Amino acid sequence: MTQKHDNLIGGQWLAGGNYSPNINPSNLDDVIGEYTQASAEQLDAAVQAARAAFPAWSTSGIQARADALDKIGTEILARREELGTLLAREEGKTKAEGIGEAARAGNIFKFFAGECLRLTGEVVPSVRPGIGVEITREPVGVIGIITPWNFPIAIPAWKIAPALAYGNCVVMKPADLVPGCAWALAEIISRSGIPAGVFNLVMGRGSVIGDPLVNHPGVDAISFTGSQAVGGRIAQQCAVTLKKFQLEMGGKNPQVILDDADLAQAVELSVQSAFFSTGQRCTASSRLIVTEGIYPKFVEAMKARMAGLKVGDALAAGIDIGPVSSRSQLEQDLSYVDIGKAEGAVLLAGGERLKLSTDGFFMAPALLTDTTADMRINREEVFGPVASIIRVKGYEEALFEANNTPFGLAAGIATTSLKHATHFKRHSQAGMVMVNLPTAGVDYHVPFGGRKGSSYGPREQGRYAQEFFTIVKTAYTLA
Repeated sequence: MTQKHDNLIGGQWLAGGNYSPNINPSNLDDVIGEYTQASAEQLDAAVQAARAAFPAWSTSGIQARADALDKIGTEILARREELGTLLAREEGKTKAEGIGEAARAGNIFKFFAGECLRLTGEVVPSVRPGIGVEITREPVGVIGIITPWNFPIAIPAWKIAPALAYGNCVVMKPADLVPGCAWALAEIISRSGIPAGVFNLVMGRGSVIGDPLVNHPGVDAISFTGSQAVGGRIAQQCAVTLKKFQLEMGGKNPQVILDDADLAQAVELSVQSAFFSTGQRCTASSRLIVTEGIYPKFVEAMKARMAGLKVGDALAAGIDIGPVSSRSQLEQDLSYVDIGKAEGAVLLAGGERLKLSTDGFFMAPALLTDTTADMRINREEVFGPVASIIRVKGYEEALFEANNTPFGLAAGIATTSLKHATHFKRHSQAGMVMVNLPTAGVDYHVPFGGRKGSSYGPREQGRYAQEFFTIVKTAYTLA
């Protein structure tokens, strides 16, 4: 019998109006579980529970917070293979990638357990004699967290952990497509010693509980990762009530390959950036900008490397790329391949749906050549295993095309030139720059975020997370 999973509200597991099946994209006959759908009334109850818990939690001892977050991180790491397998089964990453993501989530909680004890302030003299000035940080309040489907345990972790570490309460709405990892994380949090109401999980469709969460007067701030369209709407909604908000909205990331690059290294980092995790990463490189001297060799080497990629069931051994996460995403990916060809691009490899031993959303990674910067395939985020190559004359044109996008999340360059690497790091209009490394793949203890249409608000992860999850207070005392 399929297991049913409920919402966590005020420390209680509560059923919603109905249950929705969680389907394995590698095998559409495999139902992972049934997950309840919260109502707007339950969303309100979760916010009220968080508000009630906030006064005590926000002033609680930092050691208790540190112990709870460390306990969460320890359990995630101890169960990383189990949680990584669940992740691969519901989202479609390979099992190895899923285990890696689960481990990252555990390390994030452990990092912020330490941050509970490292929050600092300042004591400075006043310009007026006999007066002291203290500058401290306090929690914001109730944080509404809305997470995407592509990193179903790491992104919730890097939002929840700092929110709790700095004394906030949380109402989390995970992506409706991947509730399994969110529920498993919530279950771990529920046993960590954190008081009832401090963390709440409400599962369901954005149209039912997403907007009410953003607009709820009891929510003080919103942290969102998802599409640019939804992020823009959230910004407008939060601006009406002057609610604090933080947005991560994707990218159209460039990977520059210069003539002096190590060819084998350039090919491998391009394949990893563009196609691993089925290209479903906001940091994936979907634009490969290649200078003309290395262009012919790079194209042939990419074609040969792609021929050796293995697509299959995410849980199977020896698989490089799992399925696309959903039917609608697969249809979108395939449609962009057709759009590219209609605009004049040449499909060098892949680009078709694959029929394997199980009925799943499998797609051969697609590489398009002879593309130009004005094509839709190079302007719009596909969010799948689809990459295009733009041929340029030299470094200056490569830099121009790398920045010729409304997005600015990540950018990479493959080169053996210190001069070009240094110049690119300074002049790339991206929040994160990689030199001779894949653009997809970042550390958990340093800032994450972009520029332009990719991000808005303070950075996520690392010590910079305090900028969003705390408020600065200045206090004056007459001696």
